[in-house]
Amino acid sequence: MHQTPLQDRTTRREFLQRSGALATGATLLSLAPAVHAAEDNTIRLALLGCGGRGTGAVIDALSVKNQGPVELYAAADLYQRAIDNSVEHLKQQGFAEKVNVPKERQFVGFDGYLKAVDTLRPGDIAMCTTRAYIRPVHVEYAVRRGINVFMEKPFASDPGSLHRLLRAGEEADKKNVKILAGLQCRHSPARQALIEKIRNGEMGEITLLRANRLEGVGWMGPPGDGANTIEGQLNFGRIHLFWVGSGHMVDYLIHQIDECCWIKDAWPVSCIGMAGRAANSTDCGQNIDVYSMEYTYADGTKAFCGFRRMNSARNDFATYIHGTKCAAQFSGNVHAATVHMFRDQRIDNKLIAWTPTPDEVSPWQYEWNHFIESIRQDRPHNECRRAVYSDLTTLMGRAACHTGQEVTWDQMMASRFQFCDFLDTISFDSPVPVRADEDGQFPVPVPGMWTEL
Repeated sequence: MHQTPLQDRTTRREFLQRSGALATGATLLSLAPAVHAAEDNTIRLALLGCGGRGTGAVIDALSVKNQGPVELYAAADLYQRAIDNSVEHLKQQGFAEKVNVPKERQFVGFDGYLKAVDTLRPGDIAMCTTRAYIRPVHVEYAVRRGINVFMEKPFASDPGSLHRLLRAGEEADKKNVKILAGLQCRHSPARQALIEKIRNGEMGEITLLRANRLEGVGWMGPPGDGANTIEGQLNFGRIHLFWVGSGHMVDYLIHQIDECCWIKDAWPVSCIGMAGRAANSTDCGQNIDVYSMEYTYADGTKAFCGFRRMNSARNDFATYIHGTKCAAQFSGNVHAATVHMFRDQRIDNKLIAWTPTPDEVSPWQYEWNHFIESIRQDRPHNECRRAVYSDLTTLMGRAACHTGQEVTWDQMMASRFQFCDFLDTISFDSPVPVRADEDGQFPVPVPGMWTEL
């Protein structure tokens, strides 16, 4: 058998690395089209879950500049219409030349992810953007195949599934598989500039963190005939049933909770909380309307995190920091890089003492710029453990509010609780993990009667 001389052999990973550098250089020399024409240099994407978040992530991936060609190569979803809508939207947004998804690479059904990932090569990316319930299954398979992963948040619906995902992340390290997690604010240069000041002691000791997402109501109406079917629950339960998507607090507030842990450079040791439903609620889902959580870190520092969906009330979507020297704002509405240090403890634009250089692009774009660069340059890039720990922290708060008890980090690390324990074999014919009553009402957490650890 003919053997290529060692010095002439090039792995796909090495080729991607070299061609990424070539792409950057070629852009400077106005030779980018020649590089983009090289088929083997293309990073292929397989989109697993073709909803709005997944399609938006594809737009960010295809918008990376000066890092060589990227294309959408395969798509999988439970419904063909979702694939069609995603592909059509991408084309309408100007990405027609980067969407290479013929019908033979469009896969429908619970096993579609297997077929989509199998179309990829090492160096390509499986985009795991379904609801949280199935994320660990998809990530685990991609890592097993040696495929890089982007995974959207939340990362799983319960502690047991998060620990499964943690094991997949450990396997990724062994295989040099890269994982990007959808906590995009970590990639914001403006936030990173404030983190540097905090680490340098310019705010003094951090004594208090406040993170809020207080917005209008979003109740679930009567579920109808599909209430107690897998298909029905997946369709209407996206943020309304805990087993499907973790519930709305986790889905939305995980970003601010992750920011608190980033600021402290630590994970909290415990959490207590309170929660309740609004008066006269007609919500048929499982969500609580108001969550108030008090996290405690090992040094005693507190992070107060609030979530509320209620109309005719004050809104707030931001993370605030209080140090012994001054206060700061770390983020703003819709994850904007609203970053300031103030002269004292008052959060007031009239008292701004420092503001970093504004971010040039969105945090979603920054994360994809960094990820594609890491793949091209073959740099280590695995955000799985950090993402899982941020999600475990958020689930710690959820459990504290739902059970009315203090919940510790040690409990979260020991728990293997799952809302659904048949994820590998789930189908539309499977029994439902939770049942609505005859009025279409799903069970709501009640302290003393609720388990999720």
